[in-house]
Amino acid sequence: MSAEQIKVGIAELKTCPPNRSIITNGLGSCVGVCLWDSRTKIGGLVHVMLPDSTQSRDSVNKAKFADTGIPALIDEMTKLGASPSRLVAKIAGGAQMFNFPDSANKIKIGERNAEAVKAALAQKHIRVAAQDCGGTIGRTIEFFTEDGRLSVRTINQGEKFI
Repeated sequence: MSAEQIKVGIAELKTCPPNRSIITNGLGSCVGVCLWDSRTKIGGLVHVMLPDSTQSRDSVNKAKFADTGIPALIDEMTKLGASPSRLVAKIAGGAQMFNFPDSANKIKIGERNAEAVKAALAQKHIRVAAQDCGGTIGRTIEFFTEDGRLSVRTINQGEKFI
């Protein structure tokens, strides 16, 4: 069990030193992106709320968007000694929480968030080691830096590790 749990709110990012865990609650259409350097055991988590900062009038909070939050998290982890070339990702979230019968594709924010996260990771040459995305259920995730496990908890499906 981790010595200390670091909490990440919506549209926030935080880094996590070795032998601790980092958690975020309330992943509906949002996507939790966990990055990890297996050599230094440094981790980080960004709670991505929207896919693209260029589509927003208020893009000051980099953690809010996939295209700016992932590079910002990489920068913070690098400052602690993580190597961008060793980072791997685990992601969860991107659910379709509400069903609007007449909704266009632009409303499918969960799916768009997951796609944007994968594109941003690919641009940085970061492999997605595991994912639990989509569906219609909310998630709470906890990432453990000692071994890179990601706990995904849901109300109806319990807990699983990816």
